Amino acid sequence: MDESASTPDAAPRRRRTPLALVVVLLIAVAAALWWRFAPPPADTAAQVAALQAQVVNLDRAIVRLRGNTDTFRARLDDGDKVDASVRQQLLALGQRVQLAEDAVANLADLRMAGHDTLALDEAELLLTLGGERYTLFHDTAAAIAAYRAADTALAEVDDAAFGTVRQSIAGEIAALNDLHAADPLALATRLARLRVQVVALPQAGRLPPPAPTAAKPSIFARVFGTFVQVRHDLDTARAQAMVRDAALARDLVLLDLRAAQAAALARDDAGFRAALAEARAQTAAAFDAQAPQTAAVTQELDALSSVQLAPPAPAILGTALRDLRNLRATHALAAAKAATAHGEAKK
Repeated sequence: MDESASTPDAAPRRRRTPLALVVVLLIAVAAALWWRFAPPPADTAAQVAALQAQVVNLDRAIVRLRGNTDTFRARLDDGDKVDASVRQQLLALGQRVQLAEDAVANLADLRMAGHDTLALDEAELLLTLGGERYTLFHDTAAAIAAYRAADTALAEVDDAAFGTVRQSIAGEIAALNDLHAADPLALATRLARLRVQVVALPQAGRLPPPAPTAAKPSIFARVFGTFVQVRHDLDTARAQAMVRDAALARDLVLLDLRAAQAAALARDDAGFRAALAEARAQTAAAFDAQAPQTAAVTQELDALSSVQLAPPAPAILGTALRDLRNLRATHALAAAKAATAHGEAKK
């Protein structure tokens, strides 16, 4: 009986459980509907109004942001346009700079060409002066100085082809140094000392031979000689003539030494040797050859006569000048051909 009683109680509980769920659902739906459609309280309305105001402010901010965005876009467009303009200006400036660089390069080329031309002209002039200086005056020192100055001028030329001319100049300078020509100033000093020594040279001690007398006097001389006798002081006359001859010979020797000095300064080899020969002959004829002063003067004259005052020009002299002129003529011809070809290309 207990089992039959418990079974009817379980059946009503099973039927009440779905009903309770339905009731709960209905209550939830009713609450939701009431919350959705019920009039809001006062604080909720205020919150809604505040939210609506915020929404309005957000809309206005969005509008302002859109305006700012449009402004920024416009500015960006303007910036792009400015950048494009600046880019074009930079390109134009780059072209102008390139043109300016080309112009400066052309000016530099012209300047270098003019500088090379002036240097070559200077070198040619100096080589000409050096060669003529030695040819006319046998001035070795001046010729070497001119050749060295010409080598310095050629060193400033950029064209390496003119290096051969510098080698020729070096060869000519070496040839001039090998001549060992005497120094004219040193020779003039030695001749000046000789002039001082000549003043003190003793004259020759011999008298000139007496004049021959007539073998037989004439009849008139014999008749006239009985009344008047004329005697000649031949010794005094001979002594005076001897003094006069010695003074004249001394003056002649001094003049010859001065002529030799002038010839030495002028590098006149022939005149120098002729003057020394005249002085040597006068010294030997008019002064005592046994005196040590005369012997010293004679030895010095002989030593001066053996000096090489103006040696002949070396065979290589003038080679550098010819090489320079040939190279310049070749370069001028090549430049003329290039200019002609450039003109034809332009046409």
